[in-house]
Amino acid sequence: MGTPEFGAIILEKLAQSEYEPVLVITAPDKPVGRKQIITPSPVKVIAQKYNISVEQPEKIENLKSKAKSVRSSSSPCDSIIENLKPDLIIVAAYGKILPEEILEIPKYGCLNVHPSLLPKYRGPSPIQSVILNGDKKTGVTIILMDEKIDHGPILNRRTLEIGENETGESLINKLADLGANLLMETVTKWIKKIIKPEPQDETEATYTRILRKEDGMINWKKPAEDLEKEIRAYSPWPGSYTFWEKSGKLIKIEVLKARVLKSSDGIRYPIGKVLVAPQNEVCVQCGKVFSEEGGGFLVIERLQLEGKKEIDSEDLLRGYPNFVGTILG
Repeated sequence: MGTPEFGAIILEKLAQSEYEPVLVITAPDKPVGRKQIITPSPVKVIAQKYNISVEQPEKIENLKSKAKSVRSSSSPCDSIIENLKPDLIIVAAYGKILPEEILEIPKYGCLNVHPSLLPKYRGPSPIQSVILNGDKKTGVTIILMDEKIDHGPILNRRTLEIGENETGESLINKLADLGANLLMETVTKWIKKIIKPEPQDETEATYTRILRKEDGMINWKKPAEDLEKEIRAYSPWPGSYTFWEKSGKLIKIEVLKARVLKSSDGIRYPIGKVLVAPQNEVCVQCGKVFSEEGGGFLVIERLQLEGKKEIDSEDLLRGYPNFVGTILG
């Protein structure tokens, strides 16, 4: 069970292993991009590559009602999953809570591959959260699932160092690879009863929240260091963006890469004002003063104007010299 790229990488590893995935459950196809083209999830794409059956319920409970037409049984746990009688269910970034009747179906339970060092960063956005908080390490934890979110006992986990310029996208790929390999190791040991589950320390538990598109809108009142972390954490989604008012029209600008510039020239500009950095790049006044003598700036290295191609900020200055001096918001 899974939907985004994290789950897709793990599914591919499973499909290439000695363990045979018999069913993939993923989110329904959704419209993507400016043209709103109906697109399958990354997990569904991998399932189709390996000819694995796919179910895409809006709600996990829908699997039960769909299966009733092909069964005579009417027990409370009737479902497509129950009919398959899987030995094991693997969950990787599925985003839905499994009810007790599903958790009890597989012989060896339901395992969740979670991209954090549980009990820290439970919930839907652990990868982005470690970058936002400036953590130096993260990892993958495999738990035996119960009815609570990321709460079950730990079967195995592995640590990963976070790079200085790590983005959400690069960290997703690294943790998925790590999680896929750890899963193969863990499943074998779990089935052979070599692993003893260890309860999580509830006093150490922290929680993350669901990210929304509006979280990507840059608030220039924040410190430059925080904005730089947001830009890295929110890549590729929800992205980081701001607006430029040009000739009475608001133009959306996606900020793709940035760095912090500390100033000691004693000048404080209006928050959000566009200036030129020493290397002929765009920089923006942010809200934090690093000292009594100066302020903090965010240098925008790579960006994309709405409807245009990705460019360096130096290219933007050449094409739009009147961009300098404007206030972004």
